[in-house]
Amino acid sequence: MQRLKVALLQQAYKGNREAMMQSSAQMIAKAASSGAQLVALQELHTREYFCQSENVTFFDYANDFEADVKYFANIAKAHHIVLITSLFEKRTAGLYHNTAVVFDTDGSIAGKYRKMHIPDDPQFYEKFYFTPGDLGFEPIQTSLGKLGVLICWDQWYPEAARIMALKGAQMLIYPTAIGWFDEDSLEEKQRQREAWIAVQRGHSIANGIPTMAINRIGFESDSSGVGNGIRFWGSSFIYGAQGEPIALASQDKEELILAEIDLARSEEVRRIWPFLRDRRIESYANITQRFCD
Repeated sequence: MQRLKVALLQQAYKGNREAMMQSSAQMIAKAASSGAQLVALQELHTREYFCQSENVTFFDYANDFEADVKYFANIAKAHHIVLITSLFEKRTAGLYHNTAVVFDTDGSIAGKYRKMHIPDDPQFYEKFYFTPGDLGFEPIQTSLGKLGVLICWDQWYPEAARIMALKGAQMLIYPTAIGWFDEDSLEEKQRQREAWIAVQRGHSIANGIPTMAINRIGFESDSSGVGNGIRFWGSSFIYGAQGEPIALASQDKEELILAEIDLARSEEVRRIWPFLRDRRIESYANITQRFCD
């Protein structure tokens, strides 16, 4: 398949899991009726972004993992789409992951990716909740192609994108939850958002494959009363294999982003910009060191 119609669901938190599940189902149905073959949702889309504080009660959210998997499997099958979800996985008592589950068009699980890079910053206390992934950077084979699915903080690391590309990923897909603090200056907000877009656009260019990110929107306060909340900046996007803009969402509105990507562009781009050919792999041993002292 050379041309693929994709849909990104940029959503605001609705106040509870049931409302989010219903909203997602409605938007997915609309995307499918518009011809979308692949639909991707934002990071931890069934709930609020709960990592703004360290609160052990939030681990209970992961008790819904199996039910969530069944729910979205049925949706993928009903609409005959490839569906990318982002769920809080309870693996066993005391062991949790931030996990993308990818469903194929028949509702089967095509594969999973467990978030590898885990941040620990003010109001992004993910290390408290998530164990680093142990499935590696492995593209997920679906009936629509091989998908390089990564999650949020992974997007800052060119190594992750490169390994996915070297293993045959035909596109990079990042469910994400990122925003700024209202007390930040306008200049700082602009720098952060532009850097976030630029680094991922660079992954497209460096690897010659499309890249897309799906971010939430809206203000979410911390229910534990710590911090002043996060205003998620939306801006979900798709860039093509040469870094060309295909779609860019607003910073503050719920949107269903529909676009067509041409998977054949990767072959064309890699012929004129043969970055993979010219890599000096014999000289890259230092990349596995923390710092070259």
